[in-house]
Amino acid sequence: MALFEVHIPILDDIKAKGLVPTLIAKTDEAVLRLTAGLNVEEIRSVLRGDPPKRPNPRTKPHADGFWMHMRPTYFHKKVMTLYPTFRLGWLSVYFLVFETITGLVLMLWYTPSPLVAFENMINIISNVPFGMMMRDLHRLGAEFMVMVVLLHMLRTFITGSYKKPRQFTWFTGGVLLLLTLFLSFSGYLLPWDQLSLWAVTIGASMAEATPVIGREVNLLVRGGPDFGTNGLLRFYLLHVFALPLIAFIFLGVHYYKVIIHAHSLPPGEENPGEDTARKIPMDKRSYFLPDVATKEIYWIVMWTGLLILMVTVGGWHAPLEPHADSQVTPLHTTAPWYFLWLQGMLKLGDKVFWGVIAPGILVNLVFVIPYLEVGPSRRYVHRRIGLTIAAVSVVAFSALTYMGTPYYAVSSSADQEVVAALVPQTHPGPLRGTPFEELPAGEYTTKQWDNAPSEGLGELLELFQHELHKYDDELPESEGIMVIEDWQVGLKKITFRVLWNEGDNSFSQFVFLHENSGYEE
Repeated sequence: MALFEVHIPILDDIKAKGLVPTLIAKTDEAVLRLTAGLNVEEIRSVLRGDPPKRPNPRTKPHADGFWMHMRPTYFHKKVMTLYPTFRLGWLSVYFLVFETITGLVLMLWYTPSPLVAFENMINIISNVPFGMMMRDLHRLGAEFMVMVVLLHMLRTFITGSYKKPRQFTWFTGGVLLLLTLFLSFSGYLLPWDQLSLWAVTIGASMAEATPVIGREVNLLVRGGPDFGTNGLLRFYLLHVFALPLIAFIFLGVHYYKVIIHAHSLPPGEENPGEDTARKIPMDKRSYFLPDVATKEIYWIVMWTGLLILMVTVGGWHAPLEPHADSQVTPLHTTAPWYFLWLQGMLKLGDKVFWGVIAPGILVNLVFVIPYLEVGPSRRYVHRRIGLTIAAVSVVAFSALTYMGTPYYAVSSSADQEVVAALVPQTHPGPLRGTPFEELPAGEYTTKQWDNAPSEGLGELLELFQHELHKYDDELPESEGIMVIEDWQVGLKKITFRVLWNEGDNSFSQFVFLHENSGYEE
């Protein structure tokens, strides 16, 4: 019988050097291959912030590594301070990755169906370990991402960083801005509550104003005459697949162009018409390893910690309103805050012009700005017209955003506003938050709030009276009546009546059913 000898080199190393030295050497070798040039000791040196050796081994991963070649080997020291970038570009990337990670976690417990989507959200915030925190982080990160990307575009315009040779970099940034807005907008519908359904319904209805093909575009967005299974599935696929895929592709292009042209220096550091960002003298270089990398790690830790603190200690929570109901339109429903300016424009007149044509012109102007404003100088003193346009635009969009809120040009009767404060359609509110047993049957007026038979009922009547006094001009000599009836076991019928002295129109009535949530049959 032939005998075969199996030769294992690592065993020979262990015999010759010992177990621990061999494991250390093999680990160092694996790290060196993984990082394309950095061993364990060099990585520790980077994390400590030690200056590089000569020749600098930390430049090799940028040439040989897969990930590191996407980052410049070194930066100009002038762009390492908070000004002029304010780290907004990096924060935009951070929030995109943050949203991707938290979104993937939430996908494990979510089904895009109107039959179970809302129940999935209840399960996530109630039964899934850390589910509420993860949902809050995802929603809060989305809000921050929209704000940061908007500020990044504004900063780029103010500092003139869109000028030649960075026109296409600006163009890809504009695409990323639109993708960010639609990523957040598409995720709005997924909880399938009243806020999400009606906010997205308002946003999608703007598509109907598109000339000639408005009806077809509206049906394409909704998946039918009203939002249902098809609409929710389309928004889900857009949110988790199509839009993120396109966003990461354009992010790669954007990053590539930033590396090619380098970060633009502060406007005052260059002569008009010059672009010296890529010509960095040796004494003005700040290497990615360790300077930039360690600072970015600090920013990751700081921002992640801040977000976690806001959703835990700070008490910030993603809203979840009652189950979506296409038959009940909540009072004062609006589009998401970043589309309020568009809703405000619709209040100015014709929906075709103000809802489609004017926004289309504005969006296209953003993309072609670098090709229209071709002045060579980026210095503020030479860009008075451009900076004035930026300031006017900020004021105009702020005014339009206010016009998009319910506080501007929204007509609703005072009696509706009073009752909506007691029984809002978008969240439980004071009535539904009052314990069932503290609502005894009977008829009560707002003047009886201080001697009501229960504390909870007294607080409701006091709030009822307070809301009536807010509208004394529209509801002169007003009085509120609250009628509570035992409708059936575990259910009460509650009628709110608002009376005021104004001719024939002096009476209105609103009826609600209040269920005993703790009732067991």
